[in-house]
Amino acid sequence: MPYNSLQAMLTTHDIISILDMDASFSLITLFSFENSRLLAKTTAAACSGGAAAEWTEDIIYLDEAGGVIYSGKGIRSVEPGLDDHVLVGGLKKPFSNANAVAKIVEIVKRWKWGPEMETHLDKLHFVPTMSHVHEALKEIGEIDASLSLFRWAKRQSWYAPNDETYVLLFDRFNTVGDFESIQSLFDEMIKESSNGGGVLNSSACNRVIQHLSRAEKLEVAFCCFKKIRDSNCKIDTQTYSSLINLFLNKGLPYKAFEIYETMEQVGCPLDESTYEMMIPSLAKSGRLDAASKLFQEMKEKGFRPTFPVFSSLVDSMGKAGRLDMSMKVYMEMQGFGMKPSATMYVSLIESFVKAGKLDSALKLWDEMKKAGFRPNYGLHTMIIESHAKSGKLDVAMSVFSDMEKAGFLPTPSTYSCLLEMHASSGQVDSAMKLYNSMTNAGLRPGLSTYIALLTVLANKKLVDVAAKVLLEMKAVGYSVDVSASDVLMIYLKDGSVDLALRWLRFMGASGFRTNNFIIRQLFESCMRNGLYESAKPLLDTYVNSAAKVDLILYTSILAYLVRCQEEENERHLMSILSATKHKAHAFMCGLFTGPDQRKKPVLTFVREFFQEVDYELEEGAARYFVNVLLNYLVLMGQINRARCVWKVAYENKLFPKAIVFDQHIAWSLDVRNLSVGAALIAVVHTLHRFRKRMLYYGVVPRRIKLVTGPTLKIVIAQVLSSVQSPFEVSKVVLRAPGDSVLEWFKKPIVQQFLLNEIPSRSNILMHKLDTLFPSSAPEVRYLSPPKPLVGGKACETKIL
Repeated sequence: MPYNSLQAMLTTHDIISILDMDASFSLITLFSFENSRLLAKTTAAACSGGAAAEWTEDIIYLDEAGGVIYSGKGIRSVEPGLDDHVLVGGLKKPFSNANAVAKIVEIVKRWKWGPEMETHLDKLHFVPTMSHVHEALKEIGEIDASLSLFRWAKRQSWYAPNDETYVLLFDRFNTVGDFESIQSLFDEMIKESSNGGGVLNSSACNRVIQHLSRAEKLEVAFCCFKKIRDSNCKIDTQTYSSLINLFLNKGLPYKAFEIYETMEQVGCPLDESTYEMMIPSLAKSGRLDAASKLFQEMKEKGFRPTFPVFSSLVDSMGKAGRLDMSMKVYMEMQGFGMKPSATMYVSLIESFVKAGKLDSALKLWDEMKKAGFRPNYGLHTMIIESHAKSGKLDVAMSVFSDMEKAGFLPTPSTYSCLLEMHASSGQVDSAMKLYNSMTNAGLRPGLSTYIALLTVLANKKLVDVAAKVLLEMKAVGYSVDVSASDVLMIYLKDGSVDLALRWLRFMGASGFRTNNFIIRQLFESCMRNGLYESAKPLLDTYVNSAAKVDLILYTSILAYLVRCQEEENERHLMSILSATKHKAHAFMCGLFTGPDQRKKPVLTFVREFFQEVDYELEEGAARYFVNVLLNYLVLMGQINRARCVWKVAYENKLFPKAIVFDQHIAWSLDVRNLSVGAALIAVVHTLHRFRKRMLYYGVVPRRIKLVTGPTLKIVIAQVLSSVQSPFEVSKVVLRAPGDSVLEWFKKPIVQQFLLNEIPSRSNILMHKLDTLFPSSAPEVRYLSPPKPLVGGKACETKIL
């Protein structure tokens, strides 16, 4: 190289500083090794007079004027990337770690990233180590430059996985919030480990999970956790805790419990913070046994449970009904010197109330107040209502008074509960006092409260007060027709017909309506009590409201007529019968008219009426009608008409098993389900038929029996004894041998008796009947409607 060129290369440097051994690296920094080699070669060539270029140990350094500054053994060239030293004369001088790190940092900071940076890193005059790279990364602040240096190092032959380096990079990514890069670098680390790159770095893995958990990257964190677990990498307690905390904060306790179970399986110990997280979470999720187990472990390891741990256990066990355990933890908490909070008191009291242990709840209530806590609005309400519903009205009213003194306005439900319980216990004065207090406070009672109040007022027969409450109920917008009818039914069930009529008049004056069922019930009550004048308007109302009087109701009125003995009442009853507008009444009227007016025989007239009966729906009612009608006809002396009615009723199988023929063995008549009049007519009519069979057809059974039952036994026996019958009375049956009955049938008086040609009707029949129909009260057995009977086929024996 020409001298001027060499001079130009040295103009900006202080060559003297090169002699300093510590400045040898500075020389390498200021001049590339190519220039140093050129300088050495040029100098060597100049000294040898232009001979072939070769290396010598003598190097001459010139100043700008060409003067010799220094000559002697100098710095020699080394191979970049292969040598970890420089030659200073004949000595090898290694690069210091600080200088190596500084060189790397300088290159990276200058070039940042890309091929230029990697080219200069490849030409380093020393072989870096991962410790150099790690230290350099510490000084490089920019994340992109740090990542570029790290990726360059990974491609070098001397690269070895370094846990601390990964941790540093993960921390740096976390600082800038680049969680995608954390995930990407983590995947590289996992892949590197699976490809034989060494054991997975546990510190770095744990750091990844912790960063992602704190950033609430739930899915990514759990995915990384599973990869680490599958790689058999050791996970520390802090990492488990961060994951558990993440899932709990996300409202996924079951996943947190899964992490905890994994923690137990691998034998990872829990730290204090993990206990404090897991115990409340397990308790709140209902896993109380697991929570209790951890609670005991926590104390055995010497950790002091915090108040939230105690609070969660007390609250959860109380709500789960484990009151004994809840109180045990509560007492243990106090043993640790901790005082219950107002929330804990509320939780415990609520648990005891829900469990029905009101005495314990009241004890805690007093303890809470002594501790200086003021029971809240909801707790007052719960204590009052629970004690009221359990019948402890004195305690409930005491707490209610405290509630008012504390400035709390009781809720409508509290008022209603107290009022309804007082009403149900019959304390009408207390109930009315609460009702007035409630309305004065501007609160609107509920429908159930009004009903309870009306019920107690009706039961106490306070008609005027009940009417006032009902009008107030209407004024606030409730539909009161049903409630008014309920009060009316209370009076009816109690038998207070006068009060019921008075209440009905109030309802009519106030525009309240009731239903036809209640009108009918009140009508029947009036009939039972002989209030026929009051009953007639009720029946008119019933009929005019399009209600249909059925055959049972008509028959019950007819039954009262049968028993009636006062002429004035008979007129009322006949008027009531006419007001029913039932077809049975037209039949009754036609039955008592003459053949000229009726224009048909009695038997035909009766058959036509019974043909119109719907036996599927009215079979029981028709049977009831026949019983009462036959009573009436017998008492009126209409025996022939009565026999026609019985004949047609039997033809229509209203009494299908009354008459039974068992060939030549036995004939029987069963009158147990008949009224007195029907039984007498059935006996006379049936014996007449038996007589015809025996005398005209010559069929004589071994025996004949009349099944009467205990009620009709004496009646039938007395009637038959008047014509000297052969029937013997035994228990509930009248029996006679067939031959004896045949001889009896041959007597003229018997023939006349059976043909209804009785010489002395008043002595033989009517006198007896007068004693059989007492006038005091209707006989319930025959005058109350029977239960509907299910019609079936007749028995196999022959039935007449």
